[in-house]
Amino acid sequence: MKKTLFVLIFLFSIDVPANAQLFEGIKALNELSKDPFKGDFTQKEAAEAIKTALTNGISKGTDVLSKTDGFLKNPEVKLPFPQDAKNIETTLRKAGMGKQVDDVIFSINRAAEDAASTSKDIFVGAVKKMTITDAIKIVRGSDNSATEFLQNTTNTELKSEFKPVIQKSLEKVNATKYWETAISSYNRIPFVKKLNPDLNDYVTEKAMSALFLMISKEESAIRKDPAARTSEILKKVFGK
Repeated sequence: MKKTLFVLIFLFSIDVPANAQLFEGIKALNELSKDPFKGDFTQKEAAEAIKTALTNGISKGTDVLSKTDGFLKNPEVKLPFPQDAKNIETTLRKAGMGKQVDDVIFSINRAAEDAASTSKDIFVGAVKKMTITDAIKIVRGSDNSATEFLQNTTNTELKSEFKPVIQKSLEKVNATKYWETAISSYNRIPFVKKLNPDLNDYVTEKAMSALFLMISKEESAIRKDPAARTSEILKKVFGK
């Protein structure tokens, strides 16, 4: 009853036409009756719990990935030579220039590790923009619904903010230099089609995917493992 009253007060406090309010109120009550919350908590608490879960996941994920070999020695997230440049890798290795390829692989993974350490604020900023309505849907969702929401709704904005971070990291660890050397060597080989794929775009996409993967794992742990619920709000919303 308390939740029903809260929903009605919340909906009718919004400045929209009365008919729309009534329709949305009925719809919200129907949804609650079909899929009630697990515990006695408010919508605001649900939103706080989701934001806490994601923030925890971001913190732990970036800490893991930003360590030395966080990317390079982790098969789940290690960056290989860019897929759309496989011809370059194959041709260079056949031409006895495998070290140039290895230098690229090593350096782009080091760049991703370096960028991960500075990505935390960008991701946390995106989490703070989450609405109560978003959080309610997420609480009822799958083991990684919060991560999926973050990925689906903020991916473009996050990429635009994260890309300059990646560029600085690529330059910092000389990945850009190794890449240019490899591409130049390839393009000097007779009869090959000249190529120069965008390394920054590639590393940005791969690094973001790795961060979302780590966030997803932490979210799943919070939902399934009581020991992973490190705050009272998480315990209340996701169960003790």
